Amino acid sequence: MALTAISTTSLLNKELKMSLTPLTERQKSLIVSNIVKACRSIDNLNKTGYNFIYLCSGFIAHYDLYGFIASYTGESLKRDILSYAGQNQWRNFHEGERDYEYYMSKKDVYNRILAQIV
Repeated sequence: MALTAISTTSLLNKELKMSLTPLTERQKSLIVSNIVKACRSIDNLNKTGYNFIYLCSGFIAHYDLYGFIASYTGESLKRDILSYAGQNQWRNFHEGERDYEYYMSKKDVYNRILAQIV
């Protein structure tokens, strides 16, 4: 019985340590800048912007950055960002929950992108 309690506690502690780190202000700025540029010309999309956008709801990876670029134009990227805005607010996370701050940092980035492309 004691072994189970120790194992459970150990697993819980390990899970808490695996929380996602919120994006820094610098990361946010780099992502926003790149996605906004990519909305003008998809060829501007770089790894930083790609790593953010393909993980947003509604977008798929297209295997890699170059597959993503081949599937979009700047206008179609802009259209999809606007179209999927409601799905990318991460409302299913609540203050105090694990990874809440991370998902709110993603929400902040998405909304900053929206503000600049509308």
